[in-house]
Amino acid sequence: MTIWGLVMETTVGVGERKHGEAYVLTHMDGTREEALVELEQRARRHTPEHPRSPKRRRLFRESDGFLLVIDGAWQSFSTRFTVAELLDDSAAPASPPAHATPPEPEPGSESEPADAVPAPTSTPPVECDADGVPIRPNWWGRTDLP
Repeated sequence: MTIWGLVMETTVGVGERKHGEAYVLTHMDGTREEALVELEQRARRHTPEHPRSPKRRRLFRESDGFLLVIDGAWQSFSTRFTVAELLDDSAAPASPPAHATPPEPEPGSESEPADAVPAPTSTPPVECDADGVPIRPNWWGRTDLP
């Protein structure tokens, strides 16, 4: 299945330090149309840092995404939202080989019925600092995140 990148290119800074930067908002599987729907929702909700006092907000649709133009009191700021097919990712997690098969149960072991409820698992205690803030965030080390 195709993996789509939802990319945001926006104006950051002000005055002579004003420049554009690109951010990958997320990756998603599915069709290009589904990716465009998600991208439009994000473009409509987006509230950039600049301008501080927006006077006018315009959202344009283009072939691969959307262009948000916000006019401020002195300058205009733009944000481009693009859907693009991911062709290569040097930091992508390794995927298992396509020909890999799940391990077969050992002979003599009984398999659980499909509607069996798994036994509750206990979570290890979370190490916190004096203020009660976890020292290691719960998302640290997860492999299921993009």
